[in-house]
Amino acid sequence: MKQGSVHYFQVIVFVAAIALLTCGGYIHAKAQLAQWLISSAWTQATNDKVQIKPWPWADTWPVARLEVPRYKIDHYVLAGSTGESLAFGPGHVFASAAPTEQGNTIIAAHRDTHFEFLQDVQQGDVITIHNTKGKRRDYIVQDMKVVDKNDVAWLDNAAYSHQLTLVTCYPFNAIQVGGRLRYVVRAVSREDISA
Repeated sequence: MKQGSVHYFQVIVFVAAIALLTCGGYIHAKAQLAQWLISSAWTQATNDKVQIKPWPWADTWPVARLEVPRYKIDHYVLAGSTGESLAFGPGHVFASAAPTEQGNTIIAAHRDTHFEFLQDVQQGDVITIHNTKGKRRDYIVQDMKVVDKNDVAWLDNAAYSHQLTLVTCYPFNAIQVGGRLRYVVRAVSREDISA
């Protein structure tokens, strides 16, 4: 190879590496910026008791706050679990119980951003949910499992009056997006356990 060709090849490799790093960093930066804007909407929603969109063109709004102190997690949960919502934060599955209310509340998020911490969650960990009306409920993690995306048996909540289910794609740190597997964390209200 000629000296000039080697130089051009090095420049091309360098530019490609910068582009890949930028794309990966963009996802995390967008998720963090969105949480800041959502935080502002959350504050207004809890003060005024109304739905507040975090930006004018948003098709979602904050409905809950999810905290896991052991892992320093403090995320705002958005209404809906569409791809657009999940790009900015965890999403509440509309077909499930409202956050903190009776039933099975299901929250989904991406495994490489907001729910990356789920790979470290253990039985007995405490997850706290706050809704926009000021109600708070503590949940204790009971189990974690990997299921096929078509397996919906984990949706059943007949045994407990207040259950929280967190769902993300599996495996963690996968190169390919999506896939057939889901990681499901099931937690039960502290009140249900002590009853």
